[in-house]
Amino acid sequence: MLNILILGLGQCGNRVLDAINHEAFGSNGTFAKYYSRQKFPASVKTIAINTAINDLKGLRDTLAEDRLHVPHLHGVGANRNVGKKMFEENKEMILGEIDKRGSFDLIFIITSTAGGSGSSFAPLLVRELKQTYNAPVVCLAVLPFRDEGAISLQNTAFCLRELVEMKPTGVLLVDNQYLKKYAGDIKSAYDKINTTTARRILFLIEALNSEMLMVTDLGDLKTVMSGGVGIGTMGFYESSNGSTVKSSILGSFKPSGLLFPANVYDEGARAMLIIKGDKKYLDLDMITKTVDELSSEVGQVFKGVLVKKGPSKVLSLFTLNSVPELERIYSSAADVIRVEAGKREASQRQLKDAFAHIEDLEPIY
Repeated sequence: MLNILILGLGQCGNRVLDAINHEAFGSNGTFAKYYSRQKFPASVKTIAINTAINDLKGLRDTLAEDRLHVPHLHGVGANRNVGKKMFEENKEMILGEIDKRGSFDLIFIITSTAGGSGSSFAPLLVRELKQTYNAPVVCLAVLPFRDEGAISLQNTAFCLRELVEMKPTGVLLVDNQYLKKYAGDIKSAYDKINTTTARRILFLIEALNSEMLMVTDLGDLKTVMSGGVGIGTMGFYESSNGSTVKSSILGSFKPSGLLFPANVYDEGARAMLIIKGDKKYLDLDMITKTVDELSSEVGQVFKGVLVKKGPSKVLSLFTLNSVPELERIYSSAADVIRVEAGKREASQRQLKDAFAHIEDLEPIY
């Protein structure tokens, strides 16, 4: 059995982690943590880490002992410089809490790129975990709605660059802006995105920890994540009555199934496909043929087949050779940084000009 650690950083990472814990409780309800055990498909430890204590208090399905408050009043105000300082000052405490959970075969870090605590902690935590544990470190980085403001966009640009520079095993992107179209109001969008992400992670954990007809394992995941630029996306599809396993596989590549927009045929570097379902739905010859067709477009494709009751479900994981959306994000971030710098300079000039009116004067009483 694999030993897996999932770390949720900052408000966004905490909420995705809470959704993972909620899904792991099954149908026992919101307060199952008080009388039941989580039904993870492997040996999984979770920790929600945050500088904002109110965010931690708002979690519903994460045990109190799995919530770590890094002392700094009520968050770092989306300031990554403050967040980095807080991490370095509390590094031993954070790593000590992780070390209490034992050793790990796989580590997930979940964070928004746009906030303060999560986006500043994540790259530094990758650095520390790589030095301490001989385990793959996979980051799930959540991109913001593009209208969240200049600071969010700026934080995203620098967080992603630093994450890539720290060289985790790989980075999987979740794009709020892209997924927003598949939900209604903002709260519904957040809830759906969190749940969708949680279910994909649990699906992947189950597959890596199960006996299969066709096998994918942790080594395959590492190979896939090292493909292309080391940045990827995940897709999912659940078949309806009468649909073939081929249509289910292809359905997991559709825009509505991906966590980050990509044309996997043009941009895909390597892939992992995991097909789960009742044996009567799993046509192994069709699966092999469909995967071979994808391989001619993408390159190396690993496949796993997991026999379970129910209709076929497919999880697809791709690393990408190119990420055009990031080019747009970085161009926009550069624009807002220049605009903000210009505004600040103009404000300082105006203030200096105002003060100049009393340059040679003293107060009279």
